[in-house]
Amino acid sequence: MIIYKHTQIGYLMLVVTLAVLVLFAWIQITARVEPPSVNSSTNFAVSAIMVLILFILASFTTLTTSIDENYLQIKFRYGIFAKKFALSQIASAQSVKNHWYYGWGVKVWFWPYMWIYNVSGFDAVEIIMRNGKIYRIGTDTPNELEAIIKKAINT
Repeated sequence: MIIYKHTQIGYLMLVVTLAVLVLFAWIQITARVEPPSVNSSTNFAVSAIMVLILFILASFTTLTTSIDENYLQIKFRYGIFAKKFALSQIASAQSVKNHWYYGWGVKVWFWPYMWIYNVSGFDAVEIIMRNGKIYRIGTDTPNELEAIIKKAINT
C-alpha cells in the first residue's frame, strides 16, 4: 500500500524539450526540401539520434516520489532512471536547499559526495543512509516529504 506519492513537474525541462522538438522538426522539414546530399542510412541514423535525444529530455520532465511500507522510491518520467531505498536503511531525512550549480537531472556530486535527483527548483530532502551514503531528492513539497519519511522510518 502506498503511503505517499507525489509527482513534481519540471516546467523548464518541458519547455526545453518542446523547443528541441520544434528545432528537430524544422531541421527535418528543411532537409527534405534540399536535394539529397547523403545516403538514406545516414538520414535514418540522424533521425534516430534526434528521437533518442527527445526521449532522454522528456524522461527528465517529471520526478515521482512514492513511499510504501518498505521503500522510498523515486523515478523520472518513464522509469528509466529510478532508485529504490529501503526505509530500514535510512538513518535520517532533512529538508535542504540545493545550490544553483547542483543543476537538475541525475548526478553525482563529489564535494560533499552525494547523489542528486532533481527536475526543478532548489528544494530537496537529503536522506542519509545507515552506510553513510547521502542522496538528495528534489521536491516542491520538502517539508511534507521530510515529515513522511521521518514517520515511515520511525515506525
